[in-house]
Amino acid sequence: MESHGAGLRRVLVLAFCVAGIWSAYIYQGVLQETVSTKRFGPNNERFEHLAFLNLAQNVVCLVWSFIMLKIWSNGKSGGAPWWSYWSAGITNTIGPAMGIEALKYISYPAQVLAKSSKMIPVMLMGTLVYGIRYTVPEYVCTLLVAGGVSMFALSKTSSKTISKLAHPNAPLGYGLCFLNLAFDGFTNATQDSISARYPKTSAWDIMFGMNLWGTIYNMMFMFGWPTASGYEAVHFCKQHPEAAWDILLYCLCGAVGQNFIFLTISRFGSLTNTTITTTRKFVSIVVSSVLSGNPLSEKQWTSVVMVFSGLSYQIYLKWRKLQRKSKKRKPM
Repeated sequence: MESHGAGLRRVLVLAFCVAGIWSAYIYQGVLQETVSTKRFGPNNERFEHLAFLNLAQNVVCLVWSFIMLKIWSNGKSGGAPWWSYWSAGITNTIGPAMGIEALKYISYPAQVLAKSSKMIPVMLMGTLVYGIRYTVPEYVCTLLVAGGVSMFALSKTSSKTISKLAHPNAPLGYGLCFLNLAFDGFTNATQDSISARYPKTSAWDIMFGMNLWGTIYNMMFMFGWPTASGYEAVHFCKQHPEAAWDILLYCLCGAVGQNFIFLTISRFGSLTNTTITTTRKFVSIVVSSVLSGNPLSEKQWTSVVMVFSGLSYQIYLKWRKLQRKSKKRKPM
């Protein structure tokens, strides 16, 4: 009975994590699309300073992680020092800014799909730079994702969707998304290196260090000179409190979502987290298509299915690899 109770608790915690990640990030996606496409006020003005979202998110997550460290650290030390995140902070500032900026040029579903193809630059770099050989199933996953993203990019977008974009320009939008992925790759590699050097580093330490440097860099970019765009963004929010409210909710969703991600990784591992976040992206595209009234063509839906089939197959391959490793570890 005891093991049955423990199993039920584990299932309930997993369901709680899924609900938390899905609700936080799906709603954040809706808000991101709203801020980038909506027209505010009687003059139908757009919020053009999308990079300001990153600064606001950094500040909220910095405060959140500081509070969590004070509550849960219990005076423990040995984690990575705050200054060690300075280089990862640069790429973590530039990368997401490019991803958000892409929403001026391509639709939200297109951005989500493009950002889901992270395995493509990873495998290209692994093959060309490090000479890594991948298995045939891994290449099949990559081809499905690459083919799906390419087909979606080449498909005709509805005029209704194009009319909502600030400056429709598909090549520039996809280019910004793939640069975002390249910078994310460096950020992840640097974070792994820091965690390896300082094994006692907690998720809150990483969250605090990354958002501290993100806040510093974004403050310099947004307010570093008299004509910087940050002043215009603040002025716009004062004129249109509705936009300021959407931005605040966007940031809170990000902070709450990060908490659920850390909880999932600590309780169930990174593979479970990857599965939840991947399915969340698919649901985000469906929600965006329904709520925003941006219909996808049959060809585009085929592209979406191709991409997420490739991602699902990749998750399955990782799960199978973990199963083999766990079997080898068991004593004969």
